[in-house]
Amino acid sequence: MAEQKKQLEQNQHETPMTILARSLLTGFIGGVFWSIFGTVLYYFNFSEVAPKSFILSSWIQAEWVDTWLGNVITIFIIGLLSIGTALIYYGLFKKINSMWVGAVFGILLWIVIFYIMNPIFSTVPPLTKLHMDTIASTSCLFILYGTFIGYSISYDYHDLQGSNNQSNNQKTEKV
Repeated sequence: MAEQKKQLEQNQHETPMTILARSLLTGFIGGVFWSIFGTVLYYFNFSEVAPKSFILSSWIQAEWVDTWLGNVITIFIIGLLSIGTALIYYGLFKKINSMWVGAVFGILLWIVIFYIMNPIFSTVPPLTKLHMDTIASTSCLFILYGTFIGYSISYDYHDLQGSNNQSNNQKTEKV
């Protein structure tokens, strides 16, 4: 009986995640990881704006925002927002298998957040008032974030396409 159960367990296959689900997971993980990195940049004075300046400080005037809890909540919220960013990349650029597309995507995100959307963030100074250290470190952070999201999604898409083509070829050879 135990031997039969082992055979049954061996014959069971895990259902793989779809490319869309993997892309959304990549977005969440990328948002969490790179917002942690952005928080570290702020604490070591490489940037004069922290991630919480965009998410919490601009709308909530409470003491807990400037504590570790505010940072943790901000990191989680950025992870959730990053799912939307990954969805946008997935919809527009998943077929382009290039690291440079992700880097340009990161630059575009930086421009949207620091230049176009700046008026809605009351605690973030305008782009012209930011120090060059902040501009350089945050733009590099966004380039790395865009590259992470973009290349991960594109690589996953092309890897899955290659494995689907390979399995289709094996099926036709058996027939």
